[in-house]
Amino acid sequence: MDWLRIGAFVLLIFYHVGYNFTPWGYQTPTRGAVSWAEIPLLGLSAWRLSLLFAISGYASAALLGKDGSTGAFFRSRLARLGIPLVFGLIVVVPPQPYMGLVNSGYEHGYLYYLIHDAFTFRTVRYEYVPRVMHLWFVVYLLAYTVLFCGLRAILPEALRAKIRVGTEKALAGPMLLPLGIVFVYLVREYLPFGWTDMHSILVDRAAHLHYLAMFLFGFLLRQSDPVRQAIARQWKVAAVLATAGFIWAAGNAYLYPGNIPTPREWQAPLYFAKAVQSWSTIIALFGIADRFWNHDARWRATLAEAVFPVYIAHQTIMVFVSYWLRDKGLTALPEFLLLCSSVAVGSWLFYLIGREIGPLRPLIGLKREKPAKRAKQAEPAFASV
Repeated sequence: MDWLRIGAFVLLIFYHVGYNFTPWGYQTPTRGAVSWAEIPLLGLSAWRLSLLFAISGYASAALLGKDGSTGAFFRSRLARLGIPLVFGLIVVVPPQPYMGLVNSGYEHGYLYYLIHDAFTFRTVRYEYVPRVMHLWFVVYLLAYTVLFCGLRAILPEALRAKIRVGTEKALAGPMLLPLGIVFVYLVREYLPFGWTDMHSILVDRAAHLHYLAMFLFGFLLRQSDPVRQAIARQWKVAAVLATAGFIWAAGNAYLYPGNIPTPREWQAPLYFAKAVQSWSTIIALFGIADRFWNHDARWRATLAEAVFPVYIAHQTIMVFVSYWLRDKGLTALPEFLLLCSSVAVGSWLFYLIGREIGPLRPLIGLKREKPAKRAKQAEPAFASV
């Protein structure tokens, strides 16, 4: 699944860049918004995070098999996720809220900000600091890994086997698509405490149910031939359903653009269409990846290794470049292309430089090993994430 993981994070970067042009607002938005920009982004927004957690669960199952024991797996995940998380929160992320403060009239330099404001756990002007920003995903994934390892250590093996077999039976047949769609719809719309996805680990109760379930689904998928066979049979149907769900969401965005609310009577059908799009896209992409992308290539190992470092760096680079470009008088297309190329080049350089410096490798999510051994490494990098 390396190619699916690589593609998913490339699309995530395009999504974040594209977000600069939407009416929804961003950290350092460009001058004005492109009214239609939200429509292509709706092709990603319903499923991108769910897919990332499912892929991470799949890769984690592979690593658990490699590490052998729950304890060894936990220690390896804690190092590969925790060290770059701390590094990212201290070094990589702070420029993002700083640029937001500058954007709102903050007059101090960056060094002053780091010393006096960045880590004070208070609101500075309109910005609460410190911020997790895009590394919330790593926080959640680390939390789910800790929870998974704890349950694996506590629950009897017989009970774990019953849960796995029962879930496998439910998903290995014709109910694969209906069950997933209904689950996503109910979790997002009918929990008593409502849906929250604020990227705050203590607030997002509904989001945790959704994302943790996707993580566990990915874990099961790695270990279950019957579920993989069900996906192989149903991915074409899933692709059709995913397209239909997107068309409905895009039509709604066309009729009610920007912050114009969808009429109440159309909200339930819209939410159901997004649930159809979300789960069906995940099933379709897993099926496509297994059918067409299940092969090696010269650049696979390098690209797979680069995914985590690129993820760590990309948003900070994007915020800087976006802020610099905003007063240059560019139209949307040149600005979009410059942002994409700048983020790609900057993030790739972050990886290339970091991988060659031994002490930096653990800080950016890589194994502490000599670069000469890198060509032999086949471990999926964003099992780190």
